Amino acid sequence: MELIITVVVAAVLLAIAIPNFNTVINSHRLLTVANDLVTELNEARLEAIKLNSYTQLCSNSATSNTTDTLGAGCGTQLGAVYEQINNGGTLTASQLLQPTQDIDNTNIHVHGTFNAIRYDGLGFGYQPGTSTPFTGTVVDLCSTSLNALNHIQVQMTGGSVITTSSPFTGTCP
Repeated sequence: MELIITVVVAAVLLAIAIPNFNTVINSHRLLTVANDLVTELNEARLEAIKLNSYTQLCSNSATSNTTDTLGAGCGTQLGAVYEQINNGGTLTASQLLQPTQDIDNTNIHVHGTFNAIRYDGLGFGYQPGTSTPFTGTVVDLCSTSLNALNHIQVQMTGGSVITTSSPFTGTCP
């Protein structure tokens, strides 16, 4: 009889814990994707400085990427990083990093448009086609698996300082 009571108590505890555990896992997935994008931004910046050339973290929007050499290389490869190469006066784009795999392939989605960020040889990030260092939200990520605290924004200030917001609640496509 004691064994049956122990099994019933354990089953009740598991029934309560499993939904909370799923929330923790999904929250961690959202944070991991945001941190991966921060890493990609930093890698794109470091490559631009190392190569003393332009690199671009690509958007999911061809319009945001622009139609110049780097933008055309990007197409709509969300999260890919391209470098600009000058071959005797001919500019070409070469891929440095593969596109981010975890966005839109799982329960993590881009809410709105991912802003393309282009770094110069000094390491400052700009929106392609502008001359002012970027300040604003690079991307708003959301999770369809979470009912609350389901958004995290990756932000940039002054073209170089990258931060993530605390999770907040909002609608997710």
